[in-house]
Amino acid sequence: MFAQRAHRGIQCLVASITQYKENLDLEMSQLRLISYLSSRTTQEPKKGYCLIFYERWSHLPLRIRKGMEEFNSERLGRLTGMLKQRGIILPAFEIHGGAAGLYDFGPVGGRLRNKVIQSWIEHWQSLGNIVEISCPTITPYSVLEASGHVGEFSDYLVECSNCGEASRADHLVEHIRPNADALSKSELSKLISEHNPKCQSCDSPDWGEITAQNLMFNTKIGAGSSGREAFLRPETAQGMFTSFTSIYRHFRERLPFGAIQTGKGYRNEISPRQGMIRLREFNMAELEYFIDPEVEPEHDFSVWEDNLDFISEDEGEISLTIAEALARGIIRHPTVGYFIGLTRDFLCSIGIDPAKLRFRQHESNEMAHYAEDCWDAEILGSYGWIECVGIAHRGCYDLSAHEEYTNQRLRAWRTFKEPKIVEIDGWTVDGSKTGPAFRTLAGKVKVLVEGLSSDSIFPVTADIEGTEVQVLQEHVKRVQRTENVNGEWYTPHVIEPAFGIDRIIWHLLDHCYKEIEKSGEEYSLLSLPELVAPVDVTVLPLFEKDGMDELAQKIHRDLCGRRNVFSVYDGSGSIGRRYARADEIGVPWCITVDHESLETGTVTLRSRDTGEQTRISIDNLPF
Repeated sequence: MFAQRAHRGIQCLVASITQYKENLDLEMSQLRLISYLSSRTTQEPKKGYCLIFYERWSHLPLRIRKGMEEFNSERLGRLTGMLKQRGIILPAFEIHGGAAGLYDFGPVGGRLRNKVIQSWIEHWQSLGNIVEISCPTITPYSVLEASGHVGEFSDYLVECSNCGEASRADHLVEHIRPNADALSKSELSKLISEHNPKCQSCDSPDWGEITAQNLMFNTKIGAGSSGREAFLRPETAQGMFTSFTSIYRHFRERLPFGAIQTGKGYRNEISPRQGMIRLREFNMAELEYFIDPEVEPEHDFSVWEDNLDFISEDEGEISLTIAEALARGIIRHPTVGYFIGLTRDFLCSIGIDPAKLRFRQHESNEMAHYAEDCWDAEILGSYGWIECVGIAHRGCYDLSAHEEYTNQRLRAWRTFKEPKIVEIDGWTVDGSKTGPAFRTLAGKVKVLVEGLSSDSIFPVTADIEGTEVQVLQEHVKRVQRTENVNGEWYTPHVIEPAFGIDRIIWHLLDHCYKEIEKSGEEYSLLSLPELVAPVDVTVLPLFEKDGMDELAQKIHRDLCGRRNVFSVYDGSGSIGRRYARADEIGVPWCITVDHESLETGTVTLRSRDTGEQTRISIDNLPF
């Protein structure tokens, strides 16, 4: 286990060196050493190899090690500064001192976020059996109690004994133990006492007792003493589980099918950090895909012929096709493998560098309470390898939990190929008694009773739609008979890809942010794919005079009136400076109106990626 965790740290370090080595002025011998270290990251992780790595890494001059760190830090500062200046990502409530873990998407960033989300929706709906729903962000206590979030959705908190600053316990020791968030309370306590990490606020190494802190935001539905306890949702998933019956009917009671939902999630982080990586309010996009566990999925894996980088719990880092990983049992379910492939397709389509993408399997001690198998899509950026997508096999946990809590059937019907003879031994209701006793709830009481085991003892008390009912012996009668049965009710299993949209957008910006030299000056641009570029085209008059501005404004208004086209007009500053502003926010195309435009009805169309300029008729603009 030590070797695997150390190996992950090595991979991150080497990847960062490789990413920025052209900026470090390295000698040939140093380049050869880095290539050697990089090649060794594909080897089987062994403790001895990890020690050798650190010995070799130490041979690199301090200048180079510090240079890499400084370059990364300086680049990150320039990137975040540009994002703020250009209205992409801004600190929230900045004039009031800001609020940790909260960010604004500005005029440019808001459209980027919307295009990423819309691309995600269209990506999954293209499968043909996926529908979009929208559920409230305020969630009753009972829903999250049934799902396990009330008891399980926690992180370990520890407070500085000197200044009282709260920190996540695993954050204090993650430089000592990779994957520290999987450690137990006792393991964290031991590491903190052994290594005495310093408080980031006051440098004190003295810490209090570690406690578990539930991360959900409390609220109430209703006012005064009659208000129901509730939370702001920590995930969108539960609304899709509680709506299962409606979605099941929509699909004419045939599986498989899925429901997607995008929107806000809330997590009262103990110590938000790393900008957009760990937030208190965040954008989520989740798919719940319902399957029959007894039906073998039919997926075509031939479309993914290239090897993907996997980190398996049992085999460490490997490079395989998805089909090979399934055949070797590394990926444990075909639909999980299918969604890994579709996840990769989506991330790469919006601009994530495939060379900086890998899939890591959760270890047994970090698996979510509901998961049978789980893979994270991790993306390499300025903060190292960061989890951005979780693809989990949730089994039947959620539907079963909500069914048990509510006594409402959340199941699907499976028809047998041939009828079966079965012995029925159970209960049903005496309609003459339950009708008058339970009135409008009589039908739901019947469902409750017929779901009881044959050895149930009455009276039985249950909560139905917020009303406590008591079913007495006189309300029921025994059922014992032999029947030909054509099918059975079963609880579907669920495969869930869950996307952290903010994290993905951050890495998209990080990957697409380029710093080049142009005409002897530093020049930056965002090479965003047209699919998600926040602005489709910028219209620029060469000068705001002689009618060029009027024609440019007319073209701009015409483009804005077209479906799925967003145009910006910019007439301020030199034409070179305006091109630079457009490149910084990732605009793929610029249209320049000049004197010739007034005479010939043509404009100059400039490509961001190639810099090529083409003369084209206004009537033939490709938008």
